[in-house]
Amino acid sequence: MSKPAILTVDDDPRVSAAISRDLRNRYGSEYRVVPVTSGEEALGVLTTLALRGQQVAMIASDQRMPEMTGIQMLERARTQAPEAKQLLLTAYADTEVAIKAINEIGLDYYLLKPWDPPEERLYPVIDDLLEEWRGAHPEETSDLRVIGHRWSERSHEIKTFLVRNHVPYRWLDVERDKDEADRLTGLAQADPAQLPLVLVPDGEPLLSPSALDVADALGLHTKAEQPLYDVCIVGAGPAGLAAAVYAASEGLSTVIVEHQAPGGQAGQSASIENYLGFPKGLSGADLTHRAVTQASRFGAEMVLARDVVGLQTRGPVRAVVLDGAGDLESKAVIVATGVSYRRLDADGVEELTGRGVYYGADARDASQCEGDDVYIVGAANSAGQAALNLAKHAKRVVMVVRGDSLERTMSRYLIERIMQAPNIDVRFHSEVVACRGDGHLEELTVVNRCAEVEDRVRTSWLFAFIGASPRTEWLGSEVVRDERGYVVTGGDLQHPAHTGAGWPLSRSPYVLETSVPGVFAAGDVRLDSMKRVASAVGEGAMSVYLVHRYLATI
Repeated sequence: MSKPAILTVDDDPRVSAAISRDLRNRYGSEYRVVPVTSGEEALGVLTTLALRGQQVAMIASDQRMPEMTGIQMLERARTQAPEAKQLLLTAYADTEVAIKAINEIGLDYYLLKPWDPPEERLYPVIDDLLEEWRGAHPEETSDLRVIGHRWSERSHEIKTFLVRNHVPYRWLDVERDKDEADRLTGLAQADPAQLPLVLVPDGEPLLSPSALDVADALGLHTKAEQPLYDVCIVGAGPAGLAAAVYAASEGLSTVIVEHQAPGGQAGQSASIENYLGFPKGLSGADLTHRAVTQASRFGAEMVLARDVVGLQTRGPVRAVVLDGAGDLESKAVIVATGVSYRRLDADGVEELTGRGVYYGADARDASQCEGDDVYIVGAANSAGQAALNLAKHAKRVVMVVRGDSLERTMSRYLIERIMQAPNIDVRFHSEVVACRGDGHLEELTVVNRCAEVEDRVRTSWLFAFIGASPRTEWLGSEVVRDERGYVVTGGDLQHPAHTGAGWPLSRSPYVLETSVPGVFAAGDVRLDSMKRVASAVGEGAMSVYLVHRYLATI
């Protein structure tokens, strides 16, 4: 296939030559740089490329051009190249109009001219844009193949594990790709009860494997390399990843244990638009990928697909016990396991979970709902972000909300977009009370408690984003938690409701320290945390400062 194109648009011949030269020097081996000198010419070239089926990765346009401004051209370019990244080259006086374009046309970034030296002012910006574009356009061919049923819970789990760990694969559905699927399952001697079948390059076929089986077969890191670490971080959401970056960068031997994939709930978000420093927003997958890369660069070790089932105190050492076999020993532990969505209390839900009923939604789940009616239960930011993402592909998205408004639980910018979306409906005072289907979800019963009206609706998709429940039973009785399972830390341990276990040292517990000295909690798992990505990142960083203070005492 032809290289993806980078289109540059500038009416000044010297500027056009300069940016084309700089882009070819850096990206010419992977991309075709196409310079044009007007908006009309750019639209004509984009039309030609679209008709030829050639991909456009990025359009970099000057703002001040006669007859058609850069913003006007970029807005019209969405027709020919809807997925291309858009970069606007501006003068300082155009900053306000560029910021406005971020909101109005989805501009990805604006850059002030001149950009010399490009190594400092141009390439870092374009590196990020192209990396994000490549993440959304993986190679269509992959040696890793997964054969299964569209409505199989185990198939969905394996696909989610691969996507969230950025492992490319080719999916073959036993119904939609019947001939090829039948051929491969026959060669592997796999019967329907053994699906999904995972075919790994240079490995034996995996029949109905667990995530750990797949991770081991792919050579992902599932075992610790050292006998003892300075700090073990349990959970690789925003709090855990931030802790890993700060701990490893400050010289602490650091290991992170994650039972599925990095990112936590935030990693599933299609767009986080209120995170500091990203005016266009960024996806949870992008934030996670950046953080994992950063932590790895500083030397943090990641152990994937391992479930933590216990915590033990062995003198000055804290041991994290893993499911199956083995444990991790460290001088300090940071609990950053976040929260999980609560299960729906409705008839038929358990039988259809993973077969049309899902908890949370990955950003890439939207494409599989093309042209369908989709239902979402929940009214927090995560539900709003999912609704907007799913609405890009679904025929209609219906939000089922128990309350009478979204204002108390959702950010204003999300509410405004939801209300403006023509294919998103919000049903207030409503609950899903039943799910039905033969092998997969086919029908819901939705009740309006206020009007006392029951409605039976046809759908194959239900995504639940209700409440939050921490999974902290593995911490045992020594670590004090409240009645809902949230970990109690710092001064809250002195509260009469939480003093039963006692504090064993003469000093007071540090702010994020649990009732077990040297064990800290950060992010959503902690009692009275803010439940925001930025606050989780802050607590993760803060926990490392407290780990240093603790280590100085032992």
